[in-house]
Amino acid sequence: MTNHYNDFRNADVILNMGSNVAENHPVSFKWIQAAKDKGGILIHVDPRFTRTSAKADIFARLRSGTDIAFLGGRRKFNIDNKIYDEFYVKKYTNGY
Repeated sequence: MTNHYNDFRNADVILNMGSNVAENHPVSFKWIQAAKDKGGILIHVDPRFTRTSAKADIFARLRSGTDIAFLGGRRKFNIDNKIYDEFYVKKYTNGY
């Protein structure tokens, strides 16, 4: 992770994949909970149902090895619905 805990606290949506952050990283989960208290949404993607799954607003159970397909589908959804930062894509990626 390369972001600061403040990013968690101020997030509208947090996508957590393959990590049981509630049990393994309780300090960072405190900031995720702060975002949830302000109306943020926690999405937990994992093959296992854990304490993080129980706290999540959305739990997406995947079969092991299907995480890349899930992320590809998520990216396609964003592109199809134009819910991405067009300026960022044009300036900082090869997307255009």
